[in-house]
Amino acid sequence: MRLAGPDYPAPAKLNLFLHVTGRLPDNGYHLLQSVFTPIDLCDVLRIESTEDGRIERVNEVAGVPAEADLAVRAAHLLKEATGTPKGARIEVDKRIPMGGGLGGGSSDAATVLLVLNRLWSCGFDEEALGEIGLALGADVPFFVRGAPAWVEGIGDILKPFDLPPAWYAIVAPAASVPTHEIYAAAELTRNAEALKMEDFSAHPPDFSKDPRFRNDMEAVVVARYPEVSEALEWLARRASARMTGSGGCVFAAFASREAAQAALEGLPASMKGFVARGLEHHPLREVSGST
Repeated sequence: MRLAGPDYPAPAKLNLFLHVTGRLPDNGYHLLQSVFTPIDLCDVLRIESTEDGRIERVNEVAGVPAEADLAVRAAHLLKEATGTPKGARIEVDKRIPMGGGLGGGSSDAATVLLVLNRLWSCGFDEEALGEIGLALGADVPFFVRGAPAWVEGIGDILKPFDLPPAWYAIVAPAASVPTHEIYAAAELTRNAEALKMEDFSAHPPDFSKDPRFRNDMEAVVVARYPEVSEALEWLARRASARMTGSGGCVFAAFASREAAQAALEGLPASMKGFVARGLEHHPLREVSGST
């Protein structure tokens, strides 16, 4: 079933680097440092406000039951936070690879919060919406804000970070990597030295080539998932490549769309490739009346 109304984008993100600096003793959550950038590879949501108070997803999403869908859960959380009698119908068109470290589920949740905040006249600002969304995942506050950020804490401490324009060649291997498995891995390094954002914000480095930056989860994923290892090796023969998030998508940065597209020429049939542009702000700004 297709809902009427506008298409609401939910952008993917890339971790330009990802360091694990420690672990909280009380709950085991990992402490991170990263730079997140949203990209124009997006899931598409269609959302209608209803008067019957019900929250429902109107379409099937392969591998994601409605009750587990972060988009649906976000709507329930916002309804509980406001006490509104209204409901919502949600359609989720998945275009971001799942289990790829691109944050699609968290982004879907953030888009639902942003859109229903307006449709239900909740009046929450981005900070309040981010706090609501944090219960669903540490990435949700970033997606609510939707701009490049230096990220710390469990992923909830965000500082604006200006990035030069960039295009990314992204390779998605035929593997879905469970985030919880990688965080729980005994071999994961958890003692990276914390960096200071101020040392880099005035002149952002080339994160893919500067030896101070890496993805601490990459070695764990590559050792466990040969498909990710093959994708990384394939792209690394063409440019400085890195895994994003907890895997398994890998990417390389370029100065132009043409250069990024050229890097994907000859991509093996076992992998999928995308070219995406880094975004300066959430694409919902371009959808009339959405935020």
